[in-house]
Amino acid sequence: MEENLAAKLCLLLDEQASEAEQWKLLGQEKDGSLLLGWIEFISLGKSHKSYSVIGRYDRVKDELQVLHRFSKTLNLIQASVNQYCSLLGYVIKQKLVSDSIVNEVKEENDREKVTENNGHAFEGETYSNTELEYYHAYIMEFKTEETKVHTLENDKLKQIRIQFLYNERPSKALDKLLVLVHQEYIQMHTVFYEPKSEIYIIKELKKETLVKSFIWAQWDATNQVLYHIHHRKAAVSVFTEVSVDKEHRPPCASPTLSGFQFHDDLPHETVLNIPLNLPQTPSSDNCGTYEDDVIPLRIHDCSLDLIVISDYKGIVCVCHHYLYRPVQPPQHVLESAMSDLNTVYFAYSITLLHHSCVIHCVVPTIPWARAKLMRPTFALYGDSHMVVFVQDCFTHLLEIGLHHQPCCHILCGPLTNVPLQSSYLVPLLTLNNESNDVKTKFSVNADADLSLNGSSCNILTIDLPTLDLVYLNVPTSFLIDVFKKENSTEVRLGILHYFLSHKNDLDIVSDLISVIAEKPRALDIAKIMQEFLISGAHSIVQKNLLSDAVPLLSLVPVTTMDECSNFKAKIGEFTVTLSHEKLWNTSVMLLSPQQRLVPYRSDLWTRLWDLLSKRSDELPRFKPSQIAEKLAVSLACYQPEALSRCSTPMSPGGGFTVTTAALGELMGSRHKYSDSALPFIEMESCTASKQEHIIAVNLRELSLHLLQYGTKNSIGRIRGSCTPLHVHAMSTRHVSSQLETSRLLCQMLCKAANVDSRVELERGFCLIDQLEDSRRWLMFTLLERYRYATESIAFPVPQGFMSFLTYLGYRTVKYSMFLQYVQHSVFELQVDVAKIIMADIGDTKQNVPRKLELLRLLPRTRAKRLLNQWLHPMSFMLRAREHAANTLSGELSQSRSRLPQHRHHHNGISAFPSTDRLSPLDTFLDLLTAKASLTELDFGLLIEATVTSTEDFV
Repeated sequence: MEENLAAKLCLLLDEQASEAEQWKLLGQEKDGSLLLGWIEFISLGKSHKSYSVIGRYDRVKDELQVLHRFSKTLNLIQASVNQYCSLLGYVIKQKLVSDSIVNEVKEENDREKVTENNGHAFEGETYSNTELEYYHAYIMEFKTEETKVHTLENDKLKQIRIQFLYNERPSKALDKLLVLVHQEYIQMHTVFYEPKSEIYIIKELKKETLVKSFIWAQWDATNQVLYHIHHRKAAVSVFTEVSVDKEHRPPCASPTLSGFQFHDDLPHETVLNIPLNLPQTPSSDNCGTYEDDVIPLRIHDCSLDLIVISDYKGIVCVCHHYLYRPVQPPQHVLESAMSDLNTVYFAYSITLLHHSCVIHCVVPTIPWARAKLMRPTFALYGDSHMVVFVQDCFTHLLEIGLHHQPCCHILCGPLTNVPLQSSYLVPLLTLNNESNDVKTKFSVNADADLSLNGSSCNILTIDLPTLDLVYLNVPTSFLIDVFKKENSTEVRLGILHYFLSHKNDLDIVSDLISVIAEKPRALDIAKIMQEFLISGAHSIVQKNLLSDAVPLLSLVPVTTMDECSNFKAKIGEFTVTLSHEKLWNTSVMLLSPQQRLVPYRSDLWTRLWDLLSKRSDELPRFKPSQIAEKLAVSLACYQPEALSRCSTPMSPGGGFTVTTAALGELMGSRHKYSDSALPFIEMESCTASKQEHIIAVNLRELSLHLLQYGTKNSIGRIRGSCTPLHVHAMSTRHVSSQLETSRLLCQMLCKAANVDSRVELERGFCLIDQLEDSRRWLMFTLLERYRYATESIAFPVPQGFMSFLTYLGYRTVKYSMFLQYVQHSVFELQVDVAKIIMADIGDTKQNVPRKLELLRLLPRTRAKRLLNQWLHPMSFMLRAREHAANTLSGELSQSRSRLPQHRHHHNGISAFPSTDRLSPLDTFLDLLTAKASLTELDFGLLIEATVTSTEDFV
């Protein structure tokens, strides 16, 4: 539900106006106040009188102040007021009256217009010459005894904009006013006052030309910066002859985006010069049609739609929207290029100066009738995102924060909480004291997200044609719905990363995990789990981190998405393509802090310089795949008995650990998984678990990486103030967070499979035996993907998980497939699970080969232990054969085998002596006694094995 600003302000008018209509937005000042114009009607007997009014709406106090009532109706276009509200500047537009000017403009507009894109062109739209108008600019002293009007510009066919400068320390002695005339000049008028009867009146008005010619300009009220695009002459050699036509720009000139920074007492300075590579080159031969929208305050026409958005932290984004054709059309198509049946490409590019890259978004084959009405809205969304909203088409949530390279973007359909009748939404300035009560003031949806890392995610926008106030937000329920329906893996990873790394909301993440559990065989489920593990571990690490170790955060993994990755997403009827392009040596386009008028003065540009300096010296993040490759080799010869349990910081009593109860605090919120147990016992019976080995390798490799890049480089230059002690703390904290995140994901997956350890009566193997087939299959499928996800990025799993998964697989899949899982090291036959599986397999003739095949897959020591516990004739035979083989080969047995605990009754007598032939057993025992003493031989085992060999038990 939205509220109309005009209807709201009508209630604030005094009783003098009987009727107010035709409300128009005229401007927005640095303090967030809005300037509006409207027409009032009053009754004078039987006649009616109408006149124009300019007012100032204070959004903080919710007050409307009438600045001036004119004596007649004017076509007000734009206005600006100074800090003391004593001087008003305004621009009007009227019909042409000079025949000479009319003829001149007609001749100019009769020429054919063609706009270009990378060498390909399509014809521009022809506009009627009957609507030619010109601009006037004035300033008015309305706080004096007599209202005085001073003319700034008169009879200008080009668009005019005016803007008062706002100083941090206001002065009643003078005011500064910018006057911009398209393609002609930018001037700064300085207004000097003199006191008269406690009133300051204008004494003198001086002007200074800042720019002689420009194509486009925009005023940034928050930072007091003027951006403009002009043709800058390229540097040439002194020996090169360049012919310059005085009436036209030199052929070698290129469009350049420059930024003027204004100060209180000092003169302005050029802080930015960026050469542009625009898809369609602006020129003086534009279509001549101006958009008179005033937020943001710009001078532009139909040839260039560009907006610069900045933030005090150093974020600067250049957003450019354009339409183009990828190929040169035939002549007959070119002649009817503006036909509604033709299609064009809708595109926009966002240059992220703080990341030195450009993000391109292209939507192909859109009908011209629809494309020309599509106006994207660009707005900062929280601390780390920018939202690009195209009404009734799609929404784009770009990750542009300073945290890491932009890669986890979210492309989705149009927002459902934005009214369908909205046509062009522009964001209003965010007020510092604007709190959540603004939500109730303007009747915002209750589903709105008001905070993201402490900054507002509820963007107040205004629909320029209707003056409807609309809150632009991306609700949580909307993103969850997109996650359910979306087929693009990159979009789903972006949503998961958004809730993990930027919102730290584990309850929503749990809902997303439940969504992927509905389709456990999806191809992207393992990637989603990997993103959970890496993003979740990073979120835990950055909480409560020592300030001295913060620089090391840029070296640890933060996401699985590749930096500057490109991808496509199907959004309804549109196929949206995202691509990245790197910029090189961006810092040379910016004025360094020591070159500033006031060196090292902290502002937007010094912060941007610091970001670019760090970006130019960017160091590689640690890649978990490096550990996975090394573990693939080391685990092939993994012997738990040879490791010490005190070798890693995760051992009991040694090193830093993150308890499960503290996980909620580290993640920034209390969540339902803080005290939740796993459906198995977190304990392993071996001397050192595989978990310990993986953690030890992670700790060693990450420590080496941080020592290499976090303290000193190869030439010995210090990087920050990080010491080996900080490196150790960061490494230990990171590997601990890996285990806790892995444990948390395992809990969520089990809960998604409808196996909640807080509800179930049993745990471990008994729990698996009691599960019905459907829940058992779902949990096995999810945990199998979880096993693959952790192994591919070298994350540890909770103790007891591998035995639990092995027995779960034994009870779920066929035995032949179970053996394949064991052969490929997916299942690990620890002592506990191998023992229960051996006991579960009966001693029938069909099952004996199964047990033997299982024993062959076990390590030798573990297999001998289980073989000794198997009371079966085949066990006696195998142990006897090994005992005899060791004796004949000269290997002394460390201890004699115990006599069989169970004796069989045998019918065969072929192995015993008789009167007419020698016993084979006697012959074999004679051979053994010749090789070893009687104390080293286990006669009981040998005799039992010989006797049982005469029976048919296999």
